[in-house]
Amino acid sequence: MSNKVLVSEKIADAGVEALRERGLAVDVRLGLSRDQLIDIIGEYDALVVRSATKVDAELLDAGKNLKVVGRAGVTVDNIDIAAATERGVIVCNAPTSNIVSAAEHTMALLLACARNIAAADKSMKAGEWRRNDFVGTELYQKTLAICGLGRVGRLVAERARAFGMDIVAYDPYCAADRAEQIGVRLYDSIDDILPIADFITVHMPKTPETQGMFGPEEFSKMKDGVILLNAACAGVYDIKSLSDFVAAGKIAAVGVDMWMSEPVSDSPLHEFDQATLTPHLGASTKEALNRAGVQIAEYVYLGLSGSLVPTALNIVASADDVVDTATSYIPACQILGSMALQMRGELPAKLKLTAAGTLADKDLDVLAAGVMDGMLSYRGNKRVTPADAFSVARRHGVDLQTFLVGESDEYSSKVSVNADGLTVSCTVSGDDQQPRIVELLGYRTQIDATGRTLIFEYVDGPGRMGIIGTVLGNAGVSINTMQIAKKAFSDMALVYMNVQQDVPAQVLQELRAKINPKNLWYIKL
Repeated sequence: MSNKVLVSEKIADAGVEALRERGLAVDVRLGLSRDQLIDIIGEYDALVVRSATKVDAELLDAGKNLKVVGRAGVTVDNIDIAAATERGVIVCNAPTSNIVSAAEHTMALLLACARNIAAADKSMKAGEWRRNDFVGTELYQKTLAICGLGRVGRLVAERARAFGMDIVAYDPYCAADRAEQIGVRLYDSIDDILPIADFITVHMPKTPETQGMFGPEEFSKMKDGVILLNAACAGVYDIKSLSDFVAAGKIAAVGVDMWMSEPVSDSPLHEFDQATLTPHLGASTKEALNRAGVQIAEYVYLGLSGSLVPTALNIVASADDVVDTATSYIPACQILGSMALQMRGELPAKLKLTAAGTLADKDLDVLAAGVMDGMLSYRGNKRVTPADAFSVARRHGVDLQTFLVGESDEYSSKVSVNADGLTVSCTVSGDDQQPRIVELLGYRTQIDATGRTLIFEYVDGPGRMGIIGTVLGNAGVSINTMQIAKKAFSDMALVYMNVQQDVPAQVLQELRAKINPKNLWYIKL
């Protein structure tokens, strides 16, 4: 019996046909209510959506046979990825399907705002001829600030350069040399670009840090007559405050395509002729819709057939996977990436991933994605997929390399990460395939990598563990598991300790003062 796929929102006909050509039974059911969708979703093995269908824990529970949820587009704000992961459901998207369309829509808004196109059109259709009221501004030799130099941000930069614009950018995750390669001057602080930009466009993912990123304080620092654009992520601009600055004339014009609640028929910006507003059209081109449909059809098919999905945002093991597959090491690689970042405090310039033992004949792209995902998701950045792991690493200034070796000490398989010389290794074991740290900084260990962790490195001596236990006990911090490791012919010791409660900064300060460690890290996994 073939797998059944439900398409709950309009995708390109080519996408539906691509699913059927692969032998899948496809039902296109548009306009379903929430209750109707919950009633029928249990019949299906896969669900294909766009941005309107809310795929949350309730829907996933009702979809008892679901194996894959495919988003025919880029953003996945409407899908609870954590809930899907808990239920073993793959979530995938089509991340490159609409990047050209989004970049071109940004340029359309840029030109429309600079030349008052929408207001002039409205005036003409009202039978007016107000030529002198719609004097615009050229793009040539003006400064465009791009906040976020991801795929779309880079395409906008390329197109803006063709207009003779001076391009500056803010992106804390982009390497300076990478920005230089595309002809962009990168600034370390958003405050540095606000006073110099004639135009500002945002191309950042939705995170707690980006929501409300631009408010009254930021608007007041901008140039008089600045033009702002948002065709990427709702909520980056405080819309109420933005409308106040438009009314005051500080901001000359705005172009907005993304909204916190959609559909929207009214907002503080709707009253202004100098606001060019569009109903989430960034991805709405025939070409983008066709690419999204065809791409997501391929990825849904791969997920249902038990193959690796290149754009999976949560790689989960299928029932047919055996314990020593690359897929089972994804959580371990995410942990290694997160540990390396937290211990170093910044992204490494050189990152080496080594897979050993039975992993030596596997495709390491999925493991590389796990390591980069662990690093970047800890910093609130978007998820990394096997399809873009190496390009994401390059964009962040990380030289990512992978190696395969046959020997893995006494373990059947092992993964190791070397981040600018800081090395940590992990294996998975037990029926639940629990990641276990087996080497850290050259110390041999054997301990579960879970939750809150304290790592000490100090000159060994009597009473040290007593001091640590007393300080933590007085602070109400319980020790769950602990291991002490030493190196041959060395007086140094490493203590790896999983604790139950959060460790406040003042407790860490007291520990440093009382035991004088060479290193003390508090990390959260």
